[in-house]
Amino acid sequence: MRATLQTLEQTIRQRRSADPSASYVARLAVKGRAKIAQKVGEEAVEAVIAAMADDRDGAIGESADLIFHLMMLLADLDIPFDAVLDELDRREGMSGIAEKASRPRD
Repeated sequence: MRATLQTLEQTIRQRRSADPSASYVARLAVKGRAKIAQKVGEEAVEAVIAAMADDRDGAIGESADLIFHLMMLLADLDIPFDAVLDELDRREGMSGIAEKASRPRD
């Protein structure tokens, strides 16, 4: 699984500076972080809608779109996906309640 995500991350990082007329990644990158974040939100909603409709194929497709756009946002923030995976590893074996309680409060 990490290999697929690493390949996708590399492709996104390479295509961000490509010609926007030839690359969706470049076209979205040029529109900026707000637009990328908006796409993450749209894809998340679409994944939820597919799940609520019990649309397995739709949920798979929308989840792929969500992960893709999330990786676009992470690239825009210059956050390697490994940092997210490391955080998940850190949380492994910890209850969700305990993990949430350990977070700093604002």
